[in-house]
Amino acid sequence: VLVGNKVDLEDEREVSPSEGQALAEDWGCPFLETSAKSKTMVDELFAEIVRQMDFCPLPDRRETCCPACSIQ
Repeated sequence: VLVGNKVDLEDEREVSPSEGQALAEDWGCPFLETSAKSKTMVDELFAEIVRQMDFCPLPDRRETCCPACSIQ
């Protein structure tokens, strides 16, 4: 899951929503924008992480789970 945080600080944004979405599509993962301060999409993010954990099997230790992954 690719997460853009601090969505409440719109005037300080460094990555546009379309850039985040495009990167998530390249990586083959969901994209969500959140704000812990305003509690925007925090519960939805947690639910998506759990969904992804249920969806993806654990990778073989010799292989990464996706092209962008560094977990081995």
